[in-house]
Amino acid sequence: MRQRVAVIDFETNGASPGGDCRATEIGVAMVEDGRVVDRFQSLMNAGVWVPPMIERLTGISNAMLKSAPPADQVMRDAARFVGDAPLAAHNASFDRKFWDYELGLLGLVRRQDFACTLMLSRRLLPQAPDHKLGTLARWASLPDTGRAHRAMADAEMAAHLMALLSDTLRQQFHLPDIDHALLCKLQKVTAAKVKPYLRELQAGAAV
Repeated sequence: MRQRVAVIDFETNGASPGGDCRATEIGVAMVEDGRVVDRFQSLMNAGVWVPPMIERLTGISNAMLKSAPPADQVMRDAARFVGDAPLAAHNASFDRKFWDYELGLLGLVRRQDFACTLMLSRRLLPQAPDHKLGTLARWASLPDTGRAHRAMADAEMAAHLMALLSDTLRQQFHLPDIDHALLCKLQKVTAAKVKPYLRELQAGAAV
């Protein structure tokens, strides 16, 4: 996929954004032609408390956040970095709600769709043991990007997974033109209908 796509990952102190639940770190891997060509990463201080369980999981401590730049500054920089690039994430429903919430605090609105590598992997890699990002990375021998549950490492891992999914579409279904819009359409197709849908696309491409 030659199109530039911004693959996003957030670390947070909880599951749903709100006054006491905010993003604590963001990583963005800018992908073009299957390669990471640029990166944005920063801790972000939103004035929230990180529970011990999440601190152990991510390695992001309350002390680290005290010296981090303000969340609004980080999000403005991240939004500028992403620009109009289409978006992707693993388990995008999670990252999308934090992206939208944090942008909303700045009076900004997302206009791009999110492709979800979790949903796509369930449809294109049904033989995988499960579809967690770490499991898929080990199963497919994707490049090591660093510590799991840190935003930049997970964003880059999702970027490698997106490249694998694009290669799967090319190799198994001989689709020459794979773009973000196709991924967004495919993730909405039920698993049972994926192969017929792709064969129909393949037949159309051959005409």
